[in-house]
Amino acid sequence: MPVEVTWWGHATCTVEDSGTRVLTDPLFARRLAHLRRRRGALPPPSAWRADIALVSHLHADHLHVPSLARLAPGTRLLVPRGAPRTVPGLRRLSHLAVTEVRPGDETTAGELRIRVVPARHDGRRLPLGPHRSPALGFVIEGEGRTYFAGDTALFDGMAERVGPVDVALLPVGGWGPYLGEGHLDPGRAAEALAQLAPRSAVPVHYGTYWPIGMDAVRPHEFHTPGEEFARLAALRAPGVAVHRLAHGESARLEVAR
Repeated sequence: MPVEVTWWGHATCTVEDSGTRVLTDPLFARRLAHLRRRRGALPPPSAWRADIALVSHLHADHLHVPSLARLAPGTRLLVPRGAPRTVPGLRRLSHLAVTEVRPGDETTAGELRIRVVPARHDGRRLPLGPHRSPALGFVIEGEGRTYFAGDTALFDGMAERVGPVDVALLPVGGWGPYLGEGHLDPGRAAEALAQLAPRSAVPVHYGTYWPIGMDAVRPHEFHTPGEEFARLAALRAPGVAVHRLAHGESARLEVAR
């Protein structure tokens, strides 16, 4: 049975495997601080449905409390260790079953095993505060093995720490004209793909949110990272099938087992 991936925009995806729905970094807002959703309709209410949701780190475009509040009562939510202490709004989401995790942890959801793996990224809530939480990636193991990288840079031992995977959901851009430390651009994402060597990849975290008033500033940084990633992946990891999805589009991806 193939894994089905739907990209809702930014880092928000639904992964369906073994009859279980997994939602990554839920963000259902039209506006977030100085950002506006510039491409793709807002995800419909059906996108809010999940058996388990994963939050990779505490930045507000990945841990968005109003979006998490839309999840159905009883939905399980995995967050980085220390997140409820740092983000008080999380403690008000009493309708969710929140579990704090760190790299090396494992849990199950239905017939899935979910492994927590490292990410190289600033895990603090901004503006900067005294508390730190780890930035995380997740490997969803069922019929297939799907790696959701969250936000990350390349890191030593990436392929070994993540392990063999069939599908990689990799960030290839951001929400502004420049990417700082701790991010993958299309070239570094293609290098990560070469190291991980999955069967399929889906580029995420680009082409959705953009700062107000910056439409004319380096617009190619908004529009083209997915296309550029696909081009570079064909050179550096030619054995990997890249699926560049439109917002709200799904792909059924074949897996090895």
